[in-house]
Amino acid sequence: MSTRPLGGTGLAVTALCVGTSPLANMPRLYGYEVSEERAVATVDATLDNPAVNFIDTSNGYGADGSAERRVGAALRSRGGLPAGTVLATKVDPDPRTGDFSGERVRASLEESMQRLGVDHVQLLHLHDPERISFAEATAAGGPVEALADLQRQGLVAHLGVAGGPVDLMQQYLDTGVFEVVLTHNRYTLVDRSAEPLFRAAHERGIGVLNAAPYGGGMLAKGPAAQAKYAYGERDGGIAGAAAAMGSVADRFGVPLAAAALQFSLRAPFVDSTVVGLSSPERVQQTLDLAGAPIPDELWAELEALVPAPELWLDPPR
Repeated sequence: MSTRPLGGTGLAVTALCVGTSPLANMPRLYGYEVSEERAVATVDATLDNPAVNFIDTSNGYGADGSAERRVGAALRSRGGLPAGTVLATKVDPDPRTGDFSGERVRASLEESMQRLGVDHVQLLHLHDPERISFAEATAAGGPVEALADLQRQGLVAHLGVAGGPVDLMQQYLDTGVFEVVLTHNRYTLVDRSAEPLFRAAHERGIGVLNAAPYGGGMLAKGPAAQAKYAYGERDGGIAGAAAAMGSVADRFGVPLAAAALQFSLRAPFVDSTVVGLSSPERVQQTLDLAGAPIPDELWAELEALVPAPELWLDPPR
């Protein structure tokens, strides 16, 4: 994969970004354990693969920042972040108190830099701001002001907002503070909630990151193996559509996972697609899915099976 600009940030990123949430060893969320050795090997496989130059992590992934610690271990083993690699992380509330103040944002970044072994961060996201009100986030001395201050100090090169509800993400973009937007599970084969947000952001020169193109696994494994979409129970129409899409993809000899991934990769308004990986083998396997041939006829049939908008995570108003 060649690189492309991430909005107007000046960062050059590959179309695929490796997400590290599964590396944090959170079996209650993902249903499986990930050892530190396996996690570090996955980061190493990512750094060794010239087709991927973008890694996404977060202060809040795992107990005591385990994802960042594991990413940091891989980076230290090779003397730091390799040239040309883009590393993004996110600020999160205090895991014990829930505090998400400006002071906490500064502490979150400091923790992340220590774990990752870096003295500045190329891209820092305000993570899941739906956990506090927009008024709290944008108040004097709050997290948005703190992020802007950290950028002025040179500790952060670029700011993003990463969360769920598309209307809320739009509110944050309208502040003019954020250069990148990331949302998850909302631009997939079965849910198009984020398309207006992404298109508008792209037109404004804001970087667009689409995370979780598999909807938490349903569009990779199929609804028989993963009944939940976006880590929760949804209307049966979502699983029904995914099952029908899987049958159509099978008829064409195309893995449903390949169609789900390429649906995001082929969108002209998505700069990079964030895919969580949990083993070194999955790096190349994901790249193989990204390159699998898909006939135009399959795309047309899949489009006819998209669930009604009222079933999406954020139905249009």
